[in-house]
Amino acid sequence: MLKSTKNTVMHSYPGMVALVTSKHLGEVNIMSAGWHTYISYEPPIYGVAIAKERYSHKLITDSKEFAINFLPGHMASVIQESGSVSGRQVNKLENLNFFTGETINSPILSDAYIAYECKVIDVRTYGDHDWIVGDITNFYRDEQRFLENGLPNFNELSIPLYLGRSQYLLANEKTEVKNYYIVNRD
Repeated sequence: MLKSTKNTVMHSYPGMVALVTSKHLGEVNIMSAGWHTYISYEPPIYGVAIAKERYSHKLITDSKEFAINFLPGHMASVIQESGSVSGRQVNKLENLNFFTGETINSPILSDAYIAYECKVIDVRTYGDHDWIVGDITNFYRDEQRFLENGLPNFNELSIPLYLGRSQYLLANEKTEVKNYYIVNRD
C-alpha cells in the first residue's frame, strides 16, 4: 500500500548510466552519471546533471565540451569504478582504450556501443547539481550491436541497468522482451 512520507524518496532506477568523459589543458577524466537524457532530437541536444564539486564539472565548464559514452554489460565494473573514485587523485582512463573525438578534444571510449560528442550550450543550477546541456556534434554507434530497425541486438549486446547500491541488471538475450502494438482507432 502506498504511504505518504516527508522524507525524500528517490527512485529513478533501474536506468542506464552514462560515462561522461572530459578533457581540459591535458587533464582528462571520466565519471558515471545516472541523471542524463536527450532534450531534443532536432537539433540533437543532450543534458547531464553534475555536482559542482566533481572534477568533471570543472573540466567541462572550462573546456565547454564533453562526451557521453555507454558501455556494455561486461564492463559494468568500469561504470561503477568511474563513479566511486575521484579523478583528482586517480587517472581513471589509464587502463581504458579511447581516442580523441572528431569535433571535441574529450576522450571517446573505444569499447562504447554508443557515444556522443557534445559542445556545451547551457549550464543551470538546480538544487545540488548543475544541468549541463550540450549540442551533440558527432555520433558513434557499434552497428554490429544493433538490429536493422535500430533496436539493440541482445545476442550481441548486454546493456547494464543500474539498480542502486552498486548492483546492475543486465538486459541481454535472456531478458524477456514484450511487444505491444497499439491499434490505430481513428
